[in-house]
Amino acid sequence: MSMSDAQYLDLDTWHRRSAFEFFRGFDIPSFNLCARLDVALLKQAVKDLGVGSLSLAYHFIAIRLANEITPFRYRLEGECVRVHGAVHGCTTVLRDDDSFGFATLEHNRDFTAFCAQGGQALANGRLHDAPFEPDQYGTAALHMTTLPWVHFTSYSNARKWGANDSIPKIAFGRIDADGLRQWMPLSVEVHHALMDGLHIGRFFEGFEAALLAPEGWLKGGPAVG
Repeated sequence: MSMSDAQYLDLDTWHRRSAFEFFRGFDIPSFNLCARLDVALLKQAVKDLGVGSLSLAYHFIAIRLANEITPFRYRLEGECVRVHGAVHGCTTVLRDDDSFGFATLEHNRDFTAFCAQGGQALANGRLHDAPFEPDQYGTAALHMTTLPWVHFTSYSNARKWGANDSIPKIAFGRIDADGLRQWMPLSVEVHHALMDGLHIGRFFEGFEAALLAPEGWLKGGPAVG
C-alpha cells in the first residue's frame, strides 16, 4: 500500500478523541497487562492436526486477534492515526550462539499456510548471516518475543520513547504444568492514546475463547469482531 492509499481515522468524529488527546502527550503513554492462559487444549490440537508447533499456534492466534480487534491496527503518524489493513508478527529468534535475529510471521487465516511461511521465516532468522531486520513491514507490525525460561507475572519492553512509538508489544513466557493444565504467561503492551483496557480485555477474552476451542481456530474459525 502506498502512502496515497493509506487509511486514517477521522479524528473529528472519533468517539475516543478526548482520550487520544489526553494520553498521547504522556511521558510513558503505554500500558501493559499480563495474565496466564491454559494452552493444554491448544497443545493437543496442534498434535492432532500434525501441522506446525505449539509456538506457531499461539503466535497465529495472537496475530489473528490483533487483526480482528481494530485498534491493534492503529498507529500514530504525527498528528494522524493510521489504520493498517493488516498487521504481521515480528518475533525474536534465538540462535545457537545465544545471539538472536528476527522473523516475520505474516498474518494468514489459514493455519497451514501460516506455518509454512512462519516456519521458513524462523529458520531464516536463525542463520548467522541473516539481516538484522525487525521492521520489514514498518509500523504494520506487532513486536513479539518468547521467554521460555521464565513464567513471568510482569513484563516490560525495551522501547524508543517518542510520540509515534505505538506498535503493540506481545510476549509469551515459560509454560508450567499444573495437573491437566498448561499455564502460559502472556503480556500485552499498547499505547493508551490508541486503545484502552477494554480492547486488551477483548484480546484476552478472544485468546481464552480460542484456547477453549482450538480446533476451530486452527481451521479458520469465527472472527471476534
